[in-house]
Amino acid sequence: MNRFLTRPLLLLAAWIAVVSSFQPADLSAQTAGVEAQSAPSARRARAAETEKEKMNAWTVGLAAGLLEGAPLRLAAEMARVADDGANLHILPIVTRGATDNLNSLLYLRGIDTAIINSDALEEYQIQVPQIRRRITYLLNLFPSELHIFVRPEIKSLQDLTGKKVNFNTQGTAAAYSGPLIFSRLGIDAEKTFIPHQVALERMRKGEMAAVVFITSKPVDAFVRGRWEPGFKFLPVKYESKFEDYYLPAVLAAEEYPGLIEPNERISTIAVPTALVAFNWPAQTNRHQRVARFVDILFTRIDQLQAPGFDQKWKSINLAATVPGLDRFPAAQEWLDRKARAPRALR
Repeated sequence: MNRFLTRPLLLLAAWIAVVSSFQPADLSAQTAGVEAQSAPSARRARAAETEKEKMNAWTVGLAAGLLEGAPLRLAAEMARVADDGANLHILPIVTRGATDNLNSLLYLRGIDTAIINSDALEEYQIQVPQIRRRITYLLNLFPSELHIFVRPEIKSLQDLTGKKVNFNTQGTAAAYSGPLIFSRLGIDAEKTFIPHQVALERMRKGEMAAVVFITSKPVDAFVRGRWEPGFKFLPVKYESKFEDYYLPAVLAAEEYPGLIEPNERISTIAVPTALVAFNWPAQTNRHQRVARFVDILFTRIDQLQAPGFDQKWKSINLAATVPGLDRFPAAQEWLDRKARAPRALR
């Protein structure tokens, strides 16, 4: 071979050998450096993902109701008392009202529990035939008594046929349950849905025959308002037609001294307002988080019954039933344990 070609070829071979001998080490060093820099970021990402999963695993979405309603207030107080850091977080959610919360529980993502009126089940009997198996109750929160307040010339429920009767604004308990109850009573009234304070003024002028309130007694409008003689509450008898969703109730003189005579009691019915949950299979996380919520809430119920919380908590009985629904298994188990526990000596 030409000696002028041999020398460059030998130099090129030597250079390739040198480069080849150093390349793996250099690449290894670079790779190690990148991995060293990325390891903390990867650990932080994994830690953040773990924390996110933990938060979601023990967060309970609670469909509460309208801003001005009692259900949202009670939901906020439950959240305060049942909060247990990373172990349980209650998330009260403002909705269109307790009458729409069952729809949220059935169809919206992230909703585990809801505050509903018991007769909301009526609307779903056709579209969800197994509704009573899909929904279960945790707690009967409070009864909302039916108040049918009428003008002096109205003497009976049947006198309201064809007359203007106000059921408050859409989304309220009266706007939903009132027409249902009137239908069961067989009263075909001219229904209006305007704010009650407006309807009461029209009622004074004779433009409205009655207003229907469905809320916890006593109602301020009747306690503080001054009414001419003859304005009154009509009695509603508790009959078999109401046994599926409603409870018997009374309005008493001590609650409405200006409208009910001493020692008189006006029979009526009440719509239970209940805390309910979707009936998840027992081994699922959704079931387990609701079970944890029940255990903590029931155990701390005495905190809610202390001063500083809504007065309704003082009358709440954990063992009270809700017509038309079965109790959530974990709630029944808690009550059974409580009943078996030895009572402290006095």
